[in-house]
Amino acid sequence: MLIYKILTRAEWLAAQSSGQFTGSEIDRRDGYIHFSTAEQARETARLHFHGKADLVVLEVPTEGLGAAIVWEPSRGSQLFPHLYAPLAIEHVTAVHDAPLGADDVPVLNFLD
Repeated sequence: MLIYKILTRAEWLAAQSSGQFTGSEIDRRDGYIHFSTAEQARETARLHFHGKADLVVLEVPTEGLGAAIVWEPSRGSQLFPHLYAPLAIEHVTAVHDAPLGADDVPVLNFLD
């Protein structure tokens, strides 16, 4: 199964330099890295990234993340994937641009 992480391009470049992504500010505050499934990603983009430019979306298979990936209830009691460890960049299989649409919501056309 694939899961997705929306973050700034600057955060992704920093992760590439260090070899791992330790999370955005909200992730570090909450103690885990927030991910979304393909079905959840657009709503996550709308709710949490409205008006934020220069975003990318990491595509990560859950296989290989081991026990560090935990499915927990969140928005509307849906189960969301949370990673309780840094994300090694070698686990990222694709990086997608997420430009802002006319409504200022990041466009995730790669999910179509």
